[in-house]
Amino acid sequence: MTDLTKMTLSGALDGMAKGDFSSEELTKAHVDACMDGAELNAFITTTFELAMDQAKASDARRASGEVGKLEGAPLGIKDLFCTEGVKTTAGSKILGDFTPTYESTVSANMKADGMVMLGKLNLDEFAMGSSNETSHFGPVINPWRNGEDLVPGGSSGGSASAVAADLCLGATATDTGGSIRQPASFTGTVGIKPTYGRCSRWGTVAFASSLDQAGPIAKTVRDSAILLESMAGYDPKDSTSINADVPDWVGACGQSIKGMRIGIPKEYSIDGMPADIQALWDNGIEMMKAAGAEIVPISLPHTKYALPAYYVVAPAEASSNLARYDGMRYGLRVDGKDLTDTYELTRTDGFGDEVRRRIMIGTYVLSAGYYDAYYLRAQKVRTRIVQDFENAWESCDAILTPTAPSAAFAVGRKVSDPVQMYLNDIFTVTTNLAGLPGVSVPAGLDQNGLPLGLQIIGRAMDEATVFKAASALEDAAGFTAKPEKWWV
Repeated sequence: MTDLTKMTLSGALDGMAKGDFSSEELTKAHVDACMDGAELNAFITTTFELAMDQAKASDARRASGEVGKLEGAPLGIKDLFCTEGVKTTAGSKILGDFTPTYESTVSANMKADGMVMLGKLNLDEFAMGSSNETSHFGPVINPWRNGEDLVPGGSSGGSASAVAADLCLGATATDTGGSIRQPASFTGTVGIKPTYGRCSRWGTVAFASSLDQAGPIAKTVRDSAILLESMAGYDPKDSTSINADVPDWVGACGQSIKGMRIGIPKEYSIDGMPADIQALWDNGIEMMKAAGAEIVPISLPHTKYALPAYYVVAPAEASSNLARYDGMRYGLRVDGKDLTDTYELTRTDGFGDEVRRRIMIGTYVLSAGYYDAYYLRAQKVRTRIVQDFENAWESCDAILTPTAPSAAFAVGRKVSDPVQMYLNDIFTVTTNLAGLPGVSVPAGLDQNGLPLGLQIIGRAMDEATVFKAASALEDAAGFTAKPEKWWV
């Protein structure tokens, strides 16, 4: 049954529908794979017993004719989504023993559709990181290697690593500045961040509330569409949730892109761009042209301000959101001589270096003397970035860019240099600031044989076009490379 782990989500759902194998058999194969892959450190908490029980229940439902969109599929859940009765840590010591009494809307939707949950996936602490090295539970290792341990990207590194290593058929993830798409690029997987508001944020541990958005990491574009159809939907419990029906995104996959206008932003040709990345982008342009798309040069003039604006807005919102972790209601508590001392000791012991750094930056930019100079100005830049995209849509239907400025790098190489780490998000933060959908599709290998992704950005609420273009790119690229299995 080991071959079952190599299947796509779509293929596994078809196989169970035909009766070729049961969810119990499929789940057992993935449980075994997860145990073999423990060295990757992709999971913080495993729920194998629960998964086997869910698989048996799924097989019983299928036998009685009840079949959900994800019926019997073994998946992983990023440990930022609250799961009723299952520990939810956000990768932090301060929430190390927190067990929610409620379920996030996203994971509840997936459970209702028949998902089997293998466990909770590792991540950068509170989703703050681009390499999955800031987790209190240790770094996640990329299944791809280049003579040394590589990072899987972040913050959704556990999700990306687990999918790339065939430990699960797909996984939930979140994207605040590129945390779905960059790990997908580093691991040869597909990751989509939908339009802000498509997926409910209720029950998802908050980082930056105006930027956070849930989405899937999967093996193929079609698989990501299947997962997103289950995850998305209106939720009255989230005031930012968009009240709109979930379209047939699976049906958009495989459609012709003849006549589609693909924008190429000149501002994404940054100084010092590695030759591998530029060559991949050039190749992607030719592939889209060969598929019948019209290539249109566009300008997004405020792109150069996106990264600094993001690193003002995101920490500001984080400093506000993380104020709730005070040792009083839940999570870690370190008693001091008085209330203020207890707050300080709890947060000092409970938060890691990167989280403390971002809280301090956020508190600084929101302080009375600097609010106008930093936070207010960053919000004005954000409005300009939104306007840039609005202008671009007059001449194109989707935009093609690189996903990340490099392939996966070695564990420990950049973790001590925050600025170098933050530059990993240079191609992805604009879509978060503008609230747009963006997907990373594996499109080639660099000179060291490591995967590289290309990103497609679409109009707000137009994931259908994004999936259509991504599917065409996937077909043209023909990316089938897999990492050699060294972890057993």
